Amino acid sequence: MIKISGLDHLVLTVSDLQASCDFYRSVLGMEVVTFAEGRKALRFGMQKINLHEAGHEYMPHAYRPVPGSADLCLLTRTSMEDVMHHLADCGVVMTEGPVERTGGAGPLLSVYFRDPDGNLLEISNAI
Repeated sequence: MIKISGLDHLVLTVSDLQASCDFYRSVLGMEVVTFAEGRKALRFGMQKINLHEAGHEYMPHAYRPVPGSADLCLLTRTSMEDVMHHLADCGVVMTEGPVERTGGAGPLLSVYFRDPDGNLLEISNAI
């Protein structure tokens, strides 16, 4: 049996690489990195999100890669009050929250909003 120990990276298909890099850098504090012949990724902690531009995906890729199809939950130690103030300062409209949810390691307090492609983002504090 295989025992998975963590997540190294995932891939988001985006319609505009620069808009996505700008959003994730300014709103979520992720580091934009360039690797392997100019590819772009968003690094945070020990993980990264590789970005594929729609119509120019790198092989291999998902069977039907499309912008706006992801639903991601990201954890933060920043207080939820500070998260909400920062999102408002960035002009990001929250679609829900704060609400209690159940995460992989226990209860969460979460807010929801969307990135430029419409991907649903959940930012959560462990309770």
